[in-house]
Amino acid sequence: MDVSDRSVRLTIEAQPSDPAGARGFLAGTPFEPQLSGSPSRPSVAAADGGEGDDTNNEASCGARGRMDDGAVAAAGPERRLTLLALRLAVLEKAASGLGALGFIWATVVLLGGFAITLERVDFWSVTAILLVEGARIFSRSHELEWQHQATWSLAAAGRSSARLVARSFRLVFRAGGCGTGKATAAAGGGGAAASCGGGRRRGGWTCTTWGPWSWSWSFLSGHVGRLFYWLQLASATACVALSGVRLARQDFGEAVDARTNRRSALDIFYGLALAEALLFLAEKAAWEWEVSHGRLLERVAAECRLSGAPGLVAIRRFFYDAYSRCIEGSIFDGLRMDLVSFAEELIVGGSRDEQRIGVGILVNVAASPRLGDDALRRVGTSPAVVERLVEMLSWKGAAERGARASAALVVSKLASKKRNALRVAGVPGAIESVSSLLYAADEECNLLGLLIIKKLARDHDNCSKVGSARGLLDKIIDFSAIGGGASPSSSPATGPAATLVTASRAKAVQRSLQVIKMLAETTGSTGKQLRREVAEIVFTVSNIRAVLQHAPAGHAGLRRLGAEVLTRLAMDADARERIGSTGGVVAILLDMFLRPGAADAARAEAGEALAMLALESPRNCERILRAGGGASTVDRLVDALEDAAIGVGAGRVLTNLCAYASGSGELFPQLRRATRGAAAALRGVAAYDEPKPLEVSLGLAAQLVRLMGPRELARHLAAAGVTEAGLASRLAVVLAAHVCPSIRAPRVRRFAVELVIALLRAAAPAMAGPMAAAGMGAELRRVAETTSELECFHVFSGSAGLSRHAVGLAALVDAALELIGAAAAAEAEPAAHV
Repeated sequence: MDVSDRSVRLTIEAQPSDPAGARGFLAGTPFEPQLSGSPSRPSVAAADGGEGDDTNNEASCGARGRMDDGAVAAAGPERRLTLLALRLAVLEKAASGLGALGFIWATVVLLGGFAITLERVDFWSVTAILLVEGARIFSRSHELEWQHQATWSLAAAGRSSARLVARSFRLVFRAGGCGTGKATAAAGGGGAAASCGGGRRRGGWTCTTWGPWSWSWSFLSGHVGRLFYWLQLASATACVALSGVRLARQDFGEAVDARTNRRSALDIFYGLALAEALLFLAEKAAWEWEVSHGRLLERVAAECRLSGAPGLVAIRRFFYDAYSRCIEGSIFDGLRMDLVSFAEELIVGGSRDEQRIGVGILVNVAASPRLGDDALRRVGTSPAVVERLVEMLSWKGAAERGARASAALVVSKLASKKRNALRVAGVPGAIESVSSLLYAADEECNLLGLLIIKKLARDHDNCSKVGSARGLLDKIIDFSAIGGGASPSSSPATGPAATLVTASRAKAVQRSLQVIKMLAETTGSTGKQLRREVAEIVFTVSNIRAVLQHAPAGHAGLRRLGAEVLTRLAMDADARERIGSTGGVVAILLDMFLRPGAADAARAEAGEALAMLALESPRNCERILRAGGGASTVDRLVDALEDAAIGVGAGRVLTNLCAYASGSGELFPQLRRATRGAAAALRGVAAYDEPKPLEVSLGLAAQLVRLMGPRELARHLAAAGVTEAGLASRLAVVLAAHVCPSIRAPRVRRFAVELVIALLRAAAPAMAGPMAAAGMGAELRRVAETTSELECFHVFSGSAGLSRHAVGLAALVDAALELIGAAAAAEAEPAAHV
């Protein structure tokens, strides 16, 4: 049966791997070198549907921190809290100033100068006002301290409670009581701060069980604070009553010698006392209106997505800190606060409970589309904060699980930027801390650990650290097993039930494969070592095989990713043989590649993997042919040349099969069937200008021409509509156009020279004259003068070449020149005889 008279059209224009097709799709493969400035190859659906999808938190509020003359301008909802703290501090400092002036006036002028001449009622009124105001000032300082204490952690509370009780009251409250209602809210909910992990899970903050000490301390701090609060109100009210009554009555005595100055002095004192008390009451009224009636703290917490008791505690703590700074220092000190700086202070200088609150705030700020970038930039430039966040990744307590996940979430966002990723990886023990997330009995921590490793692995040095971390590679590969959700009835023979693979398990498999791919495509000696180590782990290829077989329909991208990993691992010759010898892998890839209706991306990747496995491997070539039924495999590959999605891949696979499997006598008849695609390949040589389709067509045509005789070649040239002279002229034009080797298609000149050699050997008499007429000799000599290392390798790891060609380009050029010379001499010899 003559199979050479049938031809198909090689339709590979606008390949997805070319810029003319879908941009970025298969933008770079190991068959082409990648420079450091080259765009990275996109992963499955932008890795996880976009990096923002990895944290899946709703937009939240925070603070945009910008340094301006040493001050941080706060922004966001918390600005309302700092402005309220400023207004209250103005009233408080005005009242305090008037109170200080009243004390001085009373002690120096009244009691010092008029103590003997004062009426009894004025003497005792002044004394009562001074005592009442002293009690109010004492209560004010301690009320603020106890309110602030209510938002501290249990650890800090334990350290300072004895001092506070000694300075105020010696009260003992046992477990069992709890401040309820408004009193508990006013106290700040200290128990919530102590018992809840500051971290946010996917659905909100994560709280732990309240203990007896938590209830007791919440009750103590809340009620003591309220006691001081009411004492202040009583003192201020008494002051207003006393001073108002005395100013209204004006019965300061009738002594002629001291009446004029004494009346004025008493009016001034009572006026100062009245103004001070009224200012204080105005401050309390403003506080109650905004905080209690207006529920400002709750509204700001809701706007910042700091939901639940821990979120309210965080906002309350922030407000008290801002107010304290306004009171203790400049009234503008509180305006310089924002949630980011507040969270950083808690994380660096606070106890573990305060660190939980701080990291919970950072999670919400970092998730804000408007403020997240600025916040992460500030956090990333703080070595102390980064180091503490990395340390929190290794927390293992049950009560700290939420904070650990929150810290992992923040670190994953930090690692999204290269400069921050370098800072994270530079923390001593960072890789070990991140790897501890993979051992946690928590799916979210596992996923975040894989995400952080994936982002850190973008840097070459970090890949080396990941590879050298003890047991980390094995653990990463463990997550690539898709059988995590399989039923107990599933077995290694039948594989896991695809319908039982959960979404979280599928994402873990996806991120694991992404990390393995990034490690496998590392350049240099590090990449070579990592590829070898990954391939030597006995579960690697079998796990990927299960992914190719059993990936759920909704996660078809996993198949593409698995094929990508196999392509990268197969860059190593030993791994290539190991993958090919694993049962079923070649057959699965071939089925993926040739199955119509499957995702084009997965099919194209399967073709890249098959082409890599067939490279310089006669055994794998034999496995590929036998997997599809021998001659049937060749026929299907030839037919696939028409498929726009996989035409390039089919051309590469056929090229490698013809190059490395033709030495086997039993396979030669099967490979001969590939010649029916020769006309399409020759037509592609004549028609294509894009480097990559042209390179594939040249390589395939060179291998197919080797399998033909002169008559068969003439038939295929006629079927392609190409003459000998036209083909020779086209090859000369290709060599002239590619005077320098192309990065996108580094084998164009090599394949063109191979095709020249194959044509001269197959039909020397017919091709010698056209070759000479086209100036092929001069073009070949120019190629010899511009040969570079770029054209000496089959595969590239970055810009480093792997798997050098057995025959150099210079030797091919010499062989072509010898054939041209021999053909010319043979043609001239009959003419001389004539």
